[in-house]
Amino acid sequence: MKKILKPIYIAVALLIAQGCTDDFEKINTPPTSVTTIDPGLVLSKVQRDAAFSEGFEYPNNQFGSWVQQWAGGVLISSSRYVQQADTDLWASHYVYLRNLSQIRNQLLKGLENDPKGRTKLAIARIVEISIWQRLTDLFGDVPYSQSALGVENVNNQPVFDTQEAIYKSLITELDAAIPKLTVGDESYGNADFYYKGDVAKWKKYGNSLKLRLGMRIRYANPALAQKTVTEAMGQPLLESNADNAAIPTYNDATNANVHPVLNHWLAGSPDLKYLADTFVNQLVATSDPRLPALVQPTVNSVKAGKPAYKGIGVALTDALLKTIIKDDYSTASQTTFFNKAYSPAIPCAHMTFADVSFYKSEAALEGWGATTDQAEKFYQDGVKAAMAMAPYNVTAIPATYTELSFAGLTKEQKLEKIGTQKWIQLFGRSYEAFIEWRRMGYPKLTPGPNAGSTNGQIPRRSVYSTQEALLNKANYDAAVARFSSGDSYLSKVWWDKR
Repeated sequence: MKKILKPIYIAVALLIAQGCTDDFEKINTPPTSVTTIDPGLVLSKVQRDAAFSEGFEYPNNQFGSWVQQWAGGVLISSSRYVQQADTDLWASHYVYLRNLSQIRNQLLKGLENDPKGRTKLAIARIVEISIWQRLTDLFGDVPYSQSALGVENVNNQPVFDTQEAIYKSLITELDAAIPKLTVGDESYGNADFYYKGDVAKWKKYGNSLKLRLGMRIRYANPALAQKTVTEAMGQPLLESNADNAAIPTYNDATNANVHPVLNHWLAGSPDLKYLADTFVNQLVATSDPRLPALVQPTVNSVKAGKPAYKGIGVALTDALLKTIIKDDYSTASQTTFFNKAYSPAIPCAHMTFADVSFYKSEAALEGWGATTDQAEKFYQDGVKAAMAMAPYNVTAIPATYTELSFAGLTKEQKLEKIGTQKWIQLFGRSYEAFIEWRRMGYPKLTPGPNAGSTNGQIPRRSVYSTQEALLNKANYDAAVARFSSGDSYLSKVWWDKR
């Protein structure tokens, strides 16, 4: 009996095993699990998080106070020039880059010349280039060529590429990506917060990003800057506020979806609400029509029946901070920014027509892609566009505002006007404000009295994450050795020559 049944048992067992093998993947896949990732969702999250992070002054209050828009107090010690490694800033940017590289290396890999993926890949690549630019602008040399390569090529100890090499690569990569944008290809649609897949607008954005790349290096590599800027100026650029790349916000939604400046109020700390005296004084002295929408009159001046605007000094010493009576100083406008009932909700800007207009004005002064007599018109376009944006909505600039003219000014004075107006319009975009202030040197800022870690000097860069010093020491040490003052607030990145 055993000799007869044994083969039968074996056959049955083989049939059962075969059945299990055939259904193994199905049986072991939970019915509600996600087996594929929509690249549109990846793009949406990066666009949203990257734009919002620039406007959050907490925990990154140092940038807004370093350029004297905000007035961080004791809560944010780095705002008082006390050096701290910003590990979250470093890590978050590499998360953005890793997510975007997933689109390139996994989700749409192989579709580079296919209408199903060609334009989507180009858009993701252009956004990735913008993130790389911001990362290197904040820190200097960073891991680039050996990063964001995909799961098969993870490198936990990548080299730090020089900023000069990174910029040259970004310009080349952008030149390759823009021509891939093709009308009729599959689109991200509404998942694309900036332009909902509009190819014409993405081309304008890509060319405008190229303009920014070129202008950023104008004092470090004038020849490459001129070539890059001139090429960009010959292509369609953002041409009105309708072309602004921005993220919608929703004041009646969760805190995570409101404008970043509103979150300063919701965060609950008084250190996150007060404006710097340099910023407020500039608006008051020039009768800037944005003033009432931007700045709240001091509490005590309103009580006295004489509303007035007054900012707090930056980087104050402990002794000075103890004398501060907060009701004597201005916050950002509570009616505009700190009011969930404000309608419509303020878009969170990422790149704007005003940005581009100021770059064009600066380029025209050099004769790069435009004539010098066009510089004033481009500058005026920038000021008018900045004022017309929400929440200011100033469409008719009063005659009392005298900052629109270049008449009688030297070239350097014109640059100062451009830099100052850019500084105002970048309120709420602290990374870009800090980057452009370092590049242009305008407005001229006087450091606060607290010596901090810089002997009372305004910082010039953010310092690396402590994780790099611990886990990537050899490459970290090589990068730090290239800085004039090591991994410190006072070292300048490659393009910072002013």
